[in-house]
Amino acid sequence: MRKLFSLCVFMAALINAGFTQTKDSTKFAFTLQQAIDYAVKNQYSMKNASLDEAIANAKVGETRGIGLPQIGGSVQYSDNNPLREMFLPSNNSFFPFPKGSPPVVAIPNIFQLPVGIDAGATVSQMIFNSAFFVGLQAAKTYRELSYKSTQLTQIQVIEAVTKAYYMVVVNEERLELFDKNVIRVDSLLAETKAMNQQGIVEQIDVNRLEVTTNTIHSARENFNNLLSLSYVLLKYQLSMPLNITLTVSQKIADFKVEPIAEAKAEQMNYSNRIEYSLLETQKRLHELDLKNNKLSALPNLSAFANVGEFTQNIKTQDLANSKLFYNYGLFGVTMGIPIFNGFQKTYKVQQSKMNVQKTENDMANLALGIDVQVKSAEIMLKNNISTLESQNKNMKLAGEVAKVTKIKYHEGVGTSLEVNTAESALVDSQTNYFNALYDALVSKVDYLKAVGKLK
Repeated sequence: MRKLFSLCVFMAALINAGFTQTKDSTKFAFTLQQAIDYAVKNQYSMKNASLDEAIANAKVGETRGIGLPQIGGSVQYSDNNPLREMFLPSNNSFFPFPKGSPPVVAIPNIFQLPVGIDAGATVSQMIFNSAFFVGLQAAKTYRELSYKSTQLTQIQVIEAVTKAYYMVVVNEERLELFDKNVIRVDSLLAETKAMNQQGIVEQIDVNRLEVTTNTIHSARENFNNLLSLSYVLLKYQLSMPLNITLTVSQKIADFKVEPIAEAKAEQMNYSNRIEYSLLETQKRLHELDLKNNKLSALPNLSAFANVGEFTQNIKTQDLANSKLFYNYGLFGVTMGIPIFNGFQKTYKVQQSKMNVQKTENDMANLALGIDVQVKSAEIMLKNNISTLESQNKNMKLAGEVAKVTKIKYHEGVGTSLEVNTAESALVDSQTNYFNALYDALVSKVDYLKAVGKLK
């Protein structure tokens, strides 16, 4: 029953993730967006980022609680057995002692009973404390920092999932083409064997095609294993159990790699990059720390009250029946005034100022780095698009060459060596095309991340 319940909970989580479920409950087909949605909800780094946000929210509540009334209670039982003696000068006016007595005389304690109970409550309320009000602002800023850290993690997850998804999609398309290559060379080999039996071609022609066929079959098997590995990597990026069967429901045709316009530095909004936005928040935290250190010379003001009841008796068992409980109370206001702290405030202010300056330097350095990343991503995307277009033309030309070579071979005006060469060139051109396609898709992701548009 427990296993069944766990399975139901897991299925419900997957349904909420927005996936396309196949008839088999253990098989799922994801679009890219569904894969991203699933990862954002289930990826372990995202779960930890959400926990960090919850911790930050709790930190704000903790800081806010400092400004609320602080109430404490206590119950004290005391057993003074024996009671301490009282020491009095022998010449005191209240209890005069005979002449000749020692200067100091010890007498029994007649003002206190041996056992007693004291139950009280203490209430304090902060009225003014500069550190509290600045700390409350800092806690809210810290919560904002945690939220932006979650955004950074989310962007990293989106980047990793998108690249892994592209790899699977490209490999799926590539495997389909491999299957067509296998069918084509198998058909050609069967035709060549038939022609050899009729004495039209030599055995060496058959042997050459068998070598090509074996090579393509082996490459197809290796690539099928590579496709399985790419699915494993995608599942890892999704934090999905590896025993779940996953397929992709999109094809290469669903994704376009188009040329982009150059991004000008003056048009770049650095705050679109979450890393820069994080530094902006960190700068505000340092500025609040500077403000807190500057205001530390202000006095602190708080009110307090201490109320309770107490009683005393001769024996412990008599305390329960005691009717002599008396109230007491103490009320007041406390003001703390900093006078001299060894120049600590001065040095803390200096440190806070330098931390602000360091963050400003980090922001300037990151802005320069973003400019370099954007320019680099632009160039890589343009180059990869150009390479993709070139490889696409080469693949089409290689296909035409293989087709013509096969026709010539059937008509007896071509050789098996030419056919083998054309088939090898076609497979190589296909490999180069798909490598270029994946590079172009990845460079598009890198560009969107560089300009802060990978959402």
